[in-house]
Amino acid sequence: MSSEVSAGDIAIRVEGLGKAYPIFDKPRDRLLQMFLRGKKALFHEFWALRDVSFTVLKGETVGIIGRNGSGKSTLLQMICGTLNPTLGHITVNGKVAALLELGAGFNPEFTGRENVYMAASLYGLSTEQVDARFNKIAMFADIGEHLDHPVKTYSSGMYVRLAFAVIAHVDADILVIDEALAVGDAVFTQKCMRFIREFQKSGTLLFVSHDMGSVLNLCKSAIWLGNGKIVRMGESKAISEAYLQYTLQEIYGEEAKLAPVESTQGAKLEFESDALLDDVDEESIQRDAILDYESSNRIKNNLNAANGWKSGGAEIIDIEFATVDGKSAPVLKGGERVQLRIRARANQDLPHPILGFIVRDRLGQDLFGENTLPFTANCPQPMEKGTVFEGVFVFTLPMLPNGTYSVMASVADGDLHNNVQHHLLHDAMFINVSSSKVRWGLVGIRFDHVSLRSSS
Repeated sequence: MSSEVSAGDIAIRVEGLGKAYPIFDKPRDRLLQMFLRGKKALFHEFWALRDVSFTVLKGETVGIIGRNGSGKSTLLQMICGTLNPTLGHITVNGKVAALLELGAGFNPEFTGRENVYMAASLYGLSTEQVDARFNKIAMFADIGEHLDHPVKTYSSGMYVRLAFAVIAHVDADILVIDEALAVGDAVFTQKCMRFIREFQKSGTLLFVSHDMGSVLNLCKSAIWLGNGKIVRMGESKAISEAYLQYTLQEIYGEEAKLAPVESTQGAKLEFESDALLDDVDEESIQRDAILDYESSNRIKNNLNAANGWKSGGAEIIDIEFATVDGKSAPVLKGGERVQLRIRARANQDLPHPILGFIVRDRLGQDLFGENTLPFTANCPQPMEKGTVFEGVFVFTLPMLPNGTYSVMASVADGDLHNNVQHHLLHDAMFINVSSSKVRWGLVGIRFDHVSLRSSS
C-alpha cells in the first residue's frame, strides 16, 4: 500500500470513504420521513464506515482484518460496486471478481448451471466464452449432478465451490475474497489456495479472514478495521501481532491491562537471511555443509530488542537454547536433542503459572511449540510474588529449511481455557538456518533410511 505512486501502478484507491445508514426508532417513521422531504429527521445515522483512505498497487495482496461489525464487508461491497458510498471516492483500475458473503450473486431458484452463465455475464463474458470455459468451471467446482439442481438446495460448501469456480475463470485483474473459504472442506480449500497463489503472480488480491495464519501466509500488508475506521495498516506481521494483543485485551477486560513492550535497543531486528551472521565465517559454513550435508543453526538471544506486551503480573527474564546436558548451544545442527529454557519472575502471586514458546517462520506462521500445561495440570506449581521460575522443554530440533526463524515466548497464569498472558515477546530469540541440503515442507525431520529398489 502506498500513496506516492503513479496512477498507472494503482489497482484500487480509496479516498475519504464513508457509508451511513438511517436508523429509525419506529417502522412508521420510515414512511413519515418520505413525506417530510428532509425538513425534519426522524432517524439517527449509523456510520458503518467513515474516513477510510488507502491505496493498493497492482500485483499486491492486502489482508483486511477486524472484528465482526468493523466494516470489512461494507468496504468490499463498495469496492465491488454493489454498494454506493455516502462520502468519498473509489477508483478501481481493472476487472473485479468477488466472493463476498454467502448468498450474494446467485439466484436461489436457478440451477447451478444457469447461475454460472448469469454470474459470468455480469463479469462481461459472452455466452460463447462461458461455453468454452464451462467444463473447467464444472471441474473446479466438483459438485457433480448438483450442477443442474437449484442452488437453494445447496449446502454452504457447495455454494462456495460454485461461486469460487466462476470467479476463478473470468480473467479478473482484482480478486476480492470475504471470509467465504472458511466454509469449504480441506480438499477444496487447498485447491483455492493453489489458484490464489497462481493468481498472485499477476493479479491484485484483497483477502478478508479471521484466520491470521492465512493472512500472514498470503499477504505482505494488512489493514485493520475497527468501528468503521482504519485502526492501523502496514506490514502484515506487525498488524497481526497488534491485533492479537487487542483481541486478548477485549477478552481480559479489567482483569489485566496489557501494555505494549517496545525494543530497548532501537530498531527491531529484521528478518534477513544473513542478518545474524555478521560474526560468522559464512564461507566455512557453506564449505562444511557441502561436505557433510548438515546445517548450521545460529541461535541469537533477542530478549532486549523483542516487542510484545506485558500486564506487570510476571515477566520473562531469559531464554536460552542448550544441549541436553545443559551446555549453552549458540550453534545447532538440526536433528539433535536439545532443551529450551525460559526463565521468568512472578511480580504477583501466580496460582497456576504457565511458560511456553512457539517457533515461527519469517512470515510469522506457527511451526511448532509447547507450554508447561501438560506438566502443571498433574503437578500444580504455584509461584509466590518475587519468585524466579524456569520452564524446561526437551525435544528433537527439526531440520528447518534455510532462513531466519523467531521464537515467541510467554508467561501466563491460568489453565488451557481461561488464562491471562502476563508477558508475551514475539521475537525473543532468532534461529538462522544455513544448509546445503534441500528440506521439504515447512519443518523437516531426520530420516533413518531412504532407499529405492525393485519389489518384483
